[in-house]
Amino acid sequence: MNPPERSILVIGCGAIGGLFAACLDAVARVTVFDVDPARMERVRNEGLCITGRTQKLARPRAVSNPAELRGARFDAMIFLVKSQHTAAAATAVLAAVSEPSLLVTFQNGMGNAEALVQSSSCSVAHGMTVEAARLNADGSIEHLIHGPSSWLGPVRGSLEDVQWLGALLDRGGIPTRTVADPRGAIWSKFIFNAVMNPVGALLGGVNAARYLSPEVCAVIDAMAEECLQLARAKGITLSSDPLEMVKKTRAGELPITRHGGSMALDLEAGRETEIESLTGYVVREALALGIPIPVTQTVYRLLKGLELATRIRNSPAA
Repeated sequence: MNPPERSILVIGCGAIGGLFAACLDAVARVTVFDVDPARMERVRNEGLCITGRTQKLARPRAVSNPAELRGARFDAMIFLVKSQHTAAAATAVLAAVSEPSLLVTFQNGMGNAEALVQSSSCSVAHGMTVEAARLNADGSIEHLIHGPSSWLGPVRGSLEDVQWLGALLDRGGIPTRTVADPRGAIWSKFIFNAVMNPVGALLGGVNAARYLSPEVCAVIDAMAEECLQLARAKGITLSSDPLEMVKKTRAGELPITRHGGSMALDLEAGRETEIESLTGYVVREALALGIPIPVTQTVYRLLKGLELATRIRNSPAA
């Protein structure tokens, strides 16, 4: 007998949210929620078109108003909105749906799992994904980086509570390791993002400049070491070298891609970045523990200035 079909709600239909929704749509009943009505109308009319490393056209149910989810039941709700919107998204959606069995974050940055724990009494899982994608102007999603493995584990609840979802992601084409304690993998990816994202944004999203400039490479290495000091102080054992892909790219073992990081894309689009849940988190935690982080703090301050400059440049009065 086949297992019952799972029902999944993906919250946030940007590049990664759309990619996860499209992959899961082949193995589950998927609904995608995003507050952008035009984006959801396009998904309803045209589907989710994935190009690049994955080629598929998925047609999940798409909604933009929480009221459309009234009384719906989901086995899992996967949050892939920007970190600064997690708490508000959880409040809005949970007020409409029947209590799900599992809340999941695959988001960048710290604080998302804690926000989900506070929003509900159900099981919560924290994941890390190495998938990278770009949302194109025509609504399609270009899958830029695939694998080798995403990680998933419980924050509240048991390993058994989340194993089925890891298996489902595997079947959908997102290789996933389900473990009892995912913090080592999460912190490895977190350090990569806390370092590479703001540097990429400061360089205008030109990824080659992160690898071909010796001065930028020195900044990246110094930031990574400061972040590693914080991880050690917190008792975190990393699952991998956060700069493994960076080092392989520098050595010519991997090609330099066109992906300059999500923070650069956010600035280009005039959106608020996730700097506070990434590099800002490192700065706050390190200062609280008395760990000197001069390079990371300087990059953080420069990115905050760039955010302000972008807002001023894009304001109607500019």
